[in-house]
Amino acid sequence: MAVETSVLTETETVATDATAPVTGKRTLLFLRNAKALTGLAILGFFGVLAVVGPWIAPYDPSAVSADILQPPSGAHWFGTTHLGQDILSQVLVGTRGVLVVGLVAGVLATVIGVLVGVTAGFVGGAGDETLSALSNIFLVIPQLPLIILIAGQLPSAGGLTVAAVIAVTGWAWGARVLRAQTLSLRRRDFVEAARANGERTWRIVLAEILPNLTAIIAAGFVGTVTFAVLSQITLAFIGVTSVSEWNWGTILFWAQGNLALQRGAWWWFVPAGLCIALLGMALTLINFGIDEFVNPRLRSTGLHARSLRKRGIRPRIGFTPVVHEAKEDRS
Repeated sequence: MAVETSVLTETETVATDATAPVTGKRTLLFLRNAKALTGLAILGFFGVLAVVGPWIAPYDPSAVSADILQPPSGAHWFGTTHLGQDILSQVLVGTRGVLVVGLVAGVLATVIGVLVGVTAGFVGGAGDETLSALSNIFLVIPQLPLIILIAGQLPSAGGLTVAAVIAVTGWAWGARVLRAQTLSLRRRDFVEAARANGERTWRIVLAEILPNLTAIIAAGFVGTVTFAVLSQITLAFIGVTSVSEWNWGTILFWAQGNLALQRGAWWWFVPAGLCIALLGMALTLINFGIDEFVNPRLRSTGLHARSLRKRGIRPRIGFTPVVHEAKEDRS
């Protein structure tokens, strides 16, 4: 049997035998995705550190010692600052603050977005117009400048304040996407059948609409968490929020303010920078995994990844292989 292979950039499909059994493979496809598993593993590692970090920190992160600006050693694995503070302890203690802000902002923004977006799309009429107008107003509000203004006016503003502001200003985009998807779902046959059976509105939304929006809601949640984490670190790095509360941005703030780079104290800023990069990569990989799970064309490629590898075909970013099985020439 001859195999004809072509690569396209826009039409991302994988044509395979329609009779091939795929039942059961789709059930745990997301957990079989290498990107998603890698991202979840890294995120789980930081989650564990956020819980046990303050307990396993070898020193008080604010404690001053005589070991001034020492490179990594057996006593201080990540080195020390200009005041002799242990950087490993600062990284461990600061992990909780970063993840708490991201999680709280993600949950609040997702809840608001789901309530507004699904309600607008399902109800329609004047309610839809009102909620859509509200979403448009919040879409044009600049988030980061507003957070800086509020945090600047509240010197004692902590991570939860930043998370609340991010949630209040960051739900609109997700609500718009959910509204559009709800509009396409509310007239589907299964929804009309539920209406014909006399199902209550709240049950139709919970049992028929929301399950079909799960992946989109998850993607929006991950995106909000990413933005919240980066915003918290940015605000701490520029000194807007309290610099007495340890997080990765606070570590970078003190390193930059005390000329760590000019002094050659690379151990002062590299560990926190690597943690930020790893956490950002984890969230991005999870988002990629969700995208491949939601997109039917990318999902088809994932289901037949082993078959494609046997043929020497490896999908790349922007290029998804299209495989056509040519019929055997019997002449």
